[in-house]
Amino acid sequence: MIRRFFTLASALLVSPASSFVSVSDARKSSQPKTTSTRLHEGGPGYKIGSKTAGVLMNNRYVLEELTKALPDGVTMSDIDLLRFALAYPDDESAAEKALLNAIKWRQTEGKFIVEAAQDAVAKATANGGWDNDYVRDSAPHAEVINPFITPKAVITTSTEDGDLVYVIRASQIDDKELMDKATVEQVCDFFLYAKEVHNIVANKRSASTGRMCSVIFANDIIGVRKPPDKRFSKALTSSSEQYESLYPSLAGPTMILNLPLILQAFVGLLKPLFPKSVQERLVFKRAPVLASLKELTPLGTDSTIKTKFVREVKDLIPEGALRR
Repeated sequence: MIRRFFTLASALLVSPASSFVSVSDARKSSQPKTTSTRLHEGGPGYKIGSKTAGVLMNNRYVLEELTKALPDGVTMSDIDLLRFALAYPDDESAAEKALLNAIKWRQTEGKFIVEAAQDAVAKATANGGWDNDYVRDSAPHAEVINPFITPKAVITTSTEDGDLVYVIRASQIDDKELMDKATVEQVCDFFLYAKEVHNIVANKRSASTGRMCSVIFANDIIGVRKPPDKRFSKALTSSSEQYESLYPSLAGPTMILNLPLILQAFVGLLKPLFPKSVQERLVFKRAPVLASLKELTPLGTDSTIKTKFVREVKDLIPEGALRR
């Protein structure tokens, strides 16, 4: 029983964000030695709240080399490239290899996902706010998956500082029925689309606000009684394997929230069940505001509840992860 809770939580670290609520800007050798701004290995590569200009400056050498490595006809912003530089601050060749592999995916098998996300974000922000219907309806295989991945179970919101908070309550997803209707490949595409939307929003926000934007994961374990459907787990695993390589230095702290009391004593023993890249940014905490909600929908419809929750999240972030 104990192990299955953690297996589920580990799988859900890459679960889909079908609802992107309130993601409009929260507020308007001879090689030079790189001054590292990394939070720690496996972190986003900077402390939460870091100034964009400072992070760009500290990684300027690798960033310049990545700019030179871009294939003809490919345009990427400084923030796009910075994510790869941050993942490999002292290894230019590794950063370049990761970048070129990601570009290849974006031009081939992932092209339809990238283009759908770009078009959806452009339409969602066309009037200066955020119309989530465009994002939700434009997701790959939305007609099959959206009935199961709803704002009751999955939602993305913003902290008052501008970071994205990606919240999921697994107990409110009927993964078996979902996988009876959708293929593993379709669900994987859906997950990667969600990550691409996050990436677009976070990078635009990092540039426009002057503050690096991260994605904070909040996985609510309340109500979980069984492990996920094997097919659902396979889709999660597939997208997880691609996440770190396609979207490096995007994920901030990963929170496993509201574990049953009996499980809290086993956190240290079971932490190795999580992917190595995730282990060092894991936070196991109680979140009373989140636990009080029957479903996640109020995080997008009730400003008072949303404010209480995002302040709760900020209080749960380890001191060492924050820029002071």
